[in-house]
Amino acid sequence: MFENKYIQQRIEKANVLRELGVNPYANDSSRNTTISKYLNVNTDIFQKEDKRDENRKYTVAGRIKFFRLMGKASFLKIEDESGILQIYVARDNLPEGFYNDIFKKNVEVGDIIEVSGYPFVTNKGELSLHVHELTILTKSISPLPEKYHGIQDKELRYRQRYLDLIMNSEVRKTFHIRSKVISLTRRFFEDKGFLEVETPMMHPIPGGANAKPFVTHHNSLGVDRFLRIAPELYLKRLIVGGFEAVFEINRNFRNEGMDATHNPEFTSIEFYWAYKTYKDLIELTKEYFEYLFEHLDLPTILPYGDLEIDFSKFSEVPLIESLTTIGGVPADITEDKDKIIAYMKEKNLEVNTNLNLGQLQGELFDEYVEDKLINPTFITEYPVEISPLARRSDEKPHLTDRFELFIAGKEIANAFSELNDPLDQLQRFEGQIAAKDAGDDEAHEMDEDFVNALSYGMAPTAGQGIGIDRLVMMLTNEHSIRDVLLFPAMKPIKHEIDLHAEEEN
Repeated sequence: MFENKYIQQRIEKANVLRELGVNPYANDSSRNTTISKYLNVNTDIFQKEDKRDENRKYTVAGRIKFFRLMGKASFLKIEDESGILQIYVARDNLPEGFYNDIFKKNVEVGDIIEVSGYPFVTNKGELSLHVHELTILTKSISPLPEKYHGIQDKELRYRQRYLDLIMNSEVRKTFHIRSKVISLTRRFFEDKGFLEVETPMMHPIPGGANAKPFVTHHNSLGVDRFLRIAPELYLKRLIVGGFEAVFEINRNFRNEGMDATHNPEFTSIEFYWAYKTYKDLIELTKEYFEYLFEHLDLPTILPYGDLEIDFSKFSEVPLIESLTTIGGVPADITEDKDKIIAYMKEKNLEVNTNLNLGQLQGELFDEYVEDKLINPTFITEYPVEISPLARRSDEKPHLTDRFELFIAGKEIANAFSELNDPLDQLQRFEGQIAAKDAGDDEAHEMDEDFVNALSYGMAPTAGQGIGIDRLVMMLTNEHSIRDVLLFPAMKPIKHEIDLHAEEEN
């Protein structure tokens, strides 16, 4: 894999370093500060008459990103996670022979080095470090992409995320924000009195959402297991058991297509709150967003492509009402299955005539409403037929006490007052089984143990899931879920396909 002539040249340099008594993969770093801290604590150097302070000594380390080699001196730029720093390396400040025999001939862009020296400001006004000691920490045998063009191939960026992170500091910033969002989410719910729990990732029955599962096999038990679609049914078992507020920041797996907002594995938070309703969750969600924006120090109006999202303007619209007020669907057809089918055919939309009324209303919503929801919008009162785990509305039994939160035309959260009537839940599961038998491979499986748990009594409860990946997309102005996942799912490249075929044969 290292036959490339440029890689061979670098391997030879690593061997030369060894022959000269220099370990090209040293492990004795004495770094005592980061680049950002160095730059921050030395701003006063600009005010000094000679713009230097030789009494200060700092040791920093980083990857060489720029190298301008001159006769007796060189300027380099090195980068660590916190920032980038210019360093000045002069022959006469280093041990005899080091500059010409080791540094000039064997150190290059991509290598990781450690340098010690004092702060000074160059004639061009850049705070830099004057080096009097240099150590090679890691020899890079693969050359980096050309600086000014970087990595143009997005697929290569996703496959070789390490290279993407080396070349693009903005990418690292995105993942710093993602990490902060997860950390702040945990803190928000803990401060609200929620208990963080862990539930299984391999389930005997796929459940918690309508989705096709990934299947694996447990050799010892001799049974199939299903990677978690959602932790919902396990978390609600905990409410039955007496916990009153639980959450899990979880990894879920759904065996479905990949696009700009779908990856086979994704991160969400699910939480369940006893003695609360979905209306309480609407208020909690608003608090959560306010908390995130305050602690991330973000303005409430953010760009998203050509759009602007005002995160201070939340609204609520019932689903059926939204079909007309937002989607422009005639009000007289929204409650009639045959009229919806006729309308969709008239609009040259593909329609499955076997769908029930609630499912058809969902199809209309997807087609005419969803992408128009730019500012945060709670769509409420979903039909029972597309809400197998949500509680029926007391006033409108054909609807449920449920909402989904949409931002920039994408679903971010799903929540409802939980169904806690075991007989109603059993009937819903039976309806899902009928749908599966009719060909819906994403319909919910029967989970008798969960129904049995409900039979012991679950307190009135509200539950919600928030998609962390999509939320980070909104906050960072990214338009593909792959840009907020460090290692997104990718189609196998040709040699992986060939290898798999050989193994099967």
